[in-house]
Amino acid sequence: MAHLPTLPRPEYPRPDFVRTEWINLNGQWQFEIDHGKSGKERGYHDKGHDLSGTITVPFCPESKLSGVEYTDFMAAVWYKREFTLPENWTNGRTLLHFGAVDYMTEVWVNGVSVGTHRGGYTPFSFDITSNLLPGGNVISVYAEDDVRSGRQPRGKQSEMFHSHGCDYTRTTGIWQTVWLEQVPDVYLSDMKVVPDPDNSSVHLEVKVHGNVSGGTLTASALYDGRSVGETRVLVSGHSVKLTLPLSEVHL
Repeated sequence: MAHLPTLPRPEYPRPDFVRTEWINLNGQWQFEIDHGKSGKERGYHDKGHDLSGTITVPFCPESKLSGVEYTDFMAAVWYKREFTLPENWTNGRTLLHFGAVDYMTEVWVNGVSVGTHRGGYTPFSFDITSNLLPGGNVISVYAEDDVRSGRQPRGKQSEMFHSHGCDYTRTTGIWQTVWLEQVPDVYLSDMKVVPDPDNSSVHLEVKVHGNVSGGTLTASALYDGRSVGETRVLVSGHSVKLTLPLSEVHL
């Protein structure tokens, strides 16, 4: 039998945009299958409501590693767990990230909805700063996934009970890492990098989130620990484009 580490998938989940202030929320969560999709009416999202089972996140409930291994169809599923913020996370914003949840998701923090997301393959996040309380906090997650509805993409997830042909047992709910991240009030939220070898440069398009009122953005390029280029521009909006000239690299 495979033995899971204390914290499954402990590595930083987004290596192209690393920040030091983060908390991995993988591990044991409360869990419940909601065949009738009636959990909202029954208050499953309320802070004080406990779910009936447990699951190991980020493994989907169909898998052995999740500890659930339920392979029949699930109309909806619920997750819940508590967390406590570090004492030094007093300034800036707190973001709650999901690597992927299949398929339609709603998230609550301390019983208050913080947002929804549609799509089973893409990461998403919510700014939960205003929903946090001193001490312990509770995250509740609801996910609907009906691969037989014909109204959502299913990829190769089987619409039949058994796997068949190239179609396999479904993946429901959380199936990628969940984590918290602390960022400043103004922070970089995304970046697109386009190499331009003909002109020995790299073009960058950077998304800036927050109340942007001036400031300077500096971009540096390193090769084998050595600086090969640097540029800086004034920030005047939420999308910044810049070109980073590169010096010749001798291999």
